[in-house]
Amino acid sequence: MSAIVDRRRLIAGGLACLAPGLALAAVPAARRLTFSVLRNGTRIGEHLMTFAGDPAAPVVTTEVRMAVKLGPVPVFRYHHHAVERWSGGRFASLETRTDSNGKAERVSARRTEGGVVIETAGARITGPASARPFTHWNPEVFSGPLFNPQEGKLLKVTARRISPGQWAVRGEAEIDDFYDGAGVWTALKGRLKDGSMLEYRRT
Repeated sequence: MSAIVDRRRLIAGGLACLAPGLALAAVPAARRLTFSVLRNGTRIGEHLMTFAGDPAAPVVTTEVRMAVKLGPVPVFRYHHHAVERWSGGRFASLETRTDSNGKAERVSARRTEGGVVIETAGARITGPASARPFTHWNPEVFSGPLFNPQEGKLLKVTARRISPGQWAVRGEAEIDDFYDGAGVWTALKGRLKDGSMLEYRRT
């Protein structure tokens, strides 16, 4: 049972969770990114992102839906919706709502002169002005502090560039994100607490 709980926590935190001065090339030409989500090679859901507006001030909408099963029995269902706004190449605001196996969560974040104000149902914190949501699509995010867009918490992680197209995030999460030559997000790999592997594949 503890393995299932750990899996739920890491999937919810790792998925929901990346983007700093916006690299315009990170906005895909098709204005859309779609990934199959796999656990140990088995498809468990889909992650869709759409990009609207000017590339220097995009509105990024994210929809994630997953269902993890033990045999035919669903043990975990997940739905995450986010609307992320940028202005002048800088993070401006984020609104998210998440249903993680029946647990409802909402986060509201906005950049102010005094920093990034992040509000949840139970707390209000102010992070550094350079903080960005960990939503994965923009590799420039790794130059500054990150916060979890599902839980509204600043993340205790470090990011290291492994190669021109790969970044490794370590600490509270173990995630590798991959990008093409234009800086567009192409894949994700992560290890869950129970040792299983989480993977995103572009479709």
